[in-house]
Amino acid sequence: MLRYLHVLAVAALVSSAVYAYSIKYDSNFYAEQVAKLKARAKRERDAIAVLKAEWQRLARPDRLQVLAERHLELQPLNVRQIVRLPDLPARAPKTDEIGRKLEALGLSQPTETPKAPLTTATTNRASRPATGAQTPR
Repeated sequence: MLRYLHVLAVAALVSSAVYAYSIKYDSNFYAEQVAKLKARAKRERDAIAVLKAEWQRLARPDRLQVLAERHLELQPLNVRQIVRLPDLPARAPKTDEIGRKLEALGLSQPTETPKAPLTTATTNRASRPATGAQTPR
């Protein structure tokens, strides 16, 4: 019996050592993954910084002014070009092109759904308090 307990203790010791080493190697693996992700994030931040610097260089006002003078035929704003809001034409009414085509073909449908007249049955049903069980009619 004592020999059996010794064998069991040695097996438990070996299995706990294997488990400890597996945890150690897993933690080393995850630490390497974290380091790789940190390095990748730093590379991305550096790339973003380079792109921002390039954008600032390309969007310099003096550079844009030279390009605008070279490629665009811009003229100074004339006072007569400015209009007031009341001088603008009214917006065209919204039209239904498909509905107009259907009417031209004679296939038009009524645009409004007819409203059902209120009857005493619907008014009585609406004024009644709701109950859990309703009786069939």
